[in-house]
Amino acid sequence: MSATQSTNTIDQFEIAKFEAMAAEWWDPKGKFKPLHMLNPTRLEYIVEQITTKFARDRNSHKPFEGLRLLDIGCGGGLLSEPMASLGAEVVGADAAARNIPVAQIHAEKSGLSIDYRHTMAEALVDEGELFDVILNMEVIEHVADPQVFLNACAALLKPGGLMICSTINRNPKSYMMAIIGAERVMRWLPVGTHQWGKFITPNELSGITEKAGLRPLDKKGFAFNPLLWRWSISKWDLSVNYVTTSIKPLTCAS
Repeated sequence: MSATQSTNTIDQFEIAKFEAMAAEWWDPKGKFKPLHMLNPTRLEYIVEQITTKFARDRNSHKPFEGLRLLDIGCGGGLLSEPMASLGAEVVGADAAARNIPVAQIHAEKSGLSIDYRHTMAEALVDEGELFDVILNMEVIEHVADPQVFLNACAALLKPGGLMICSTINRNPKSYMMAIIGAERVMRWLPVGTHQWGKFITPNELSGITEKAGLRPLDKKGFAFNPLLWRWSISKWDLSVNYVTTSIKPLTCAS
């Protein structure tokens, strides 16, 4: 399933919010503090899924060498940089223009070569880009049309390629935790960062993933323990933050 050239899933209101916070991407105590807290758990899941699918030794020097990876909605590069360090050829794409120079400068200081671009998934499809892995993390709840967006992501995957997608469930608990708790009580995020109505349930995500031509492989929760003050991967708690892995079948035609 392919995206057409005229399709555009950018939500300008969402882009403006992240443009305003761009300079704080690498401040662990700034507006992106929740992502810095969550990042080790996200990376644990991502590395496990990629090494398992592509039969890589995660203890080797560059286990992702030879893999072409797209970090869609890359922000300041919190995931792009670890993927490049593991040997992947990384393209980091973001629709918020101000994020790109922030990411480029930090990668240069870190001695990493990452192809950062101010672009969107649909434009990459039009350019004929293809990837072994797509990281689609905390993005889908900010786009204008999740189905069209996932159609584009599917078109960007090579047959046999992997997409890892994380988002936030839509239920009363997620409203209390992600909106009231994270934005208004803890002040981890600016008020208005998320819109509860744009959250996506696991069943809804599975449906649009399959409709895009991908086959779901795995589904886990990212659970926060307020007593230990840390995140962990959960096999059963998908009530707020969760992550999925899907594959593009070898016989799937783009």
